[in-house]
Amino acid sequence: MRRVLLLALGMCFLSVVGAVAADAQIGTWKLNDAKSKFSPGAPKPVTVVYEAAGDQVKVTVDGVDGKGQPLHHVWTGKFDGKDYAVTGNPAEDNRAYKRVNDHTLTFDQKKGGKAVITGRIVVAGDGKSRTVTTSGTVDGQKVTTTAVYDKQ
Repeated sequence: MRRVLLLALGMCFLSVVGAVAADAQIGTWKLNDAKSKFSPGAPKPVTVVYEAAGDQVKVTVDGVDGKGQPLHHVWTGKFDGKDYAVTGNPAEDNRAYKRVNDHTLTFDQKKGGKAVITGRIVVAGDGKSRTVTTSGTVDGQKVTTTAVYDKQ
């Protein structure tokens, strides 16, 4: 009985880790500036890293904010549409990602419970690039972006 229980727990753990590791988002993504469009005042995430963190995903973003200052923020959570805390970004305190399909996520960046930026992330079928479209308000200014990233 004990052996069966341990085997079952091990299989559950492997299936969760395998599901996260097989996610099309997982990896390091570098901004392809030539293919991207940012409105004035919009932050510019240059490198985005998605990695497994137990049964969750950790997203680390590095780039520049709308004023040209370095930005670095981290989010850890699940793609289940629920809010999870963001650290390092004064423009948001929570973010919620929701899986649409194997290659697409939607997200809301929130400050004080209110969505300030909404977006959609689509990984290409070949898994080599992804496009992130966003719209919202940063420092009272409406911003939109279409950012194209190449997988490293």
